[in-house]
Amino acid sequence: MGKVVMYASVSVDGFIANEHEQSGPLFDWLLNGDVPLDESGVVLVSQTSYDYIRPYWDQIGATIAGRRVFDLTDGWDGKPPGGVAHVVVVTHRPKPEGWDPEAPFHFVDSIKAAVAKAQELAGERIVEVAAGDVGGQVFAAGLVDEVRMDVVPVVFGSGKRYFGSVHAQHLLEDPDVVIQGNRVQHMRYRVRR
Repeated sequence: MGKVVMYASVSVDGFIANEHEQSGPLFDWLLNGDVPLDESGVVLVSQTSYDYIRPYWDQIGATIAGRRVFDLTDGWDGKPPGGVAHVVVVTHRPKPEGWDPEAPFHFVDSIKAAVAKAQELAGERIVEVAAGDVGGQVFAAGLVDEVRMDVVPVVFGSGKRYFGSVHAQHLLEDPDVVIQGNRVQHMRYRVRR
């Protein structure tokens, strides 16, 4: 099975959104370059960021997200973000009324079920877990192999934490990737077992 990677853009003080659940400047680096990251031509990054992010995106077989992210994005209109083949949504609520049964979204009610379903769907490809509450739960359960962060030079002071409500100490290996992009630093850590 492919590895499980927790990923998000994050402020230098560890938040993926401010206290109003707004991302503020966290995604500005996705719009300040001249290299299209995807076919839409909307996401434009520096060549350095492209060289790091594009190969990673191409390896993702499934993404795990919480119901809150699903609701905030309006379910990405039934099309997984970034060209990902499948999204697994962790929720205790039913699918939205009128949800397209053909859309490649899978609704499960636990972290372990989400990881198992995502790994089944992804095969040897990467399972990406959105940082935040669900990501933190997957991380705390010891199911994350790698942590990737796009660290943006902004301080929020409060908001939604990258690791959610994780309160115990967890050790990561030294970063094996540190890349300076345009208004972003890309970092990758393996989880110490």
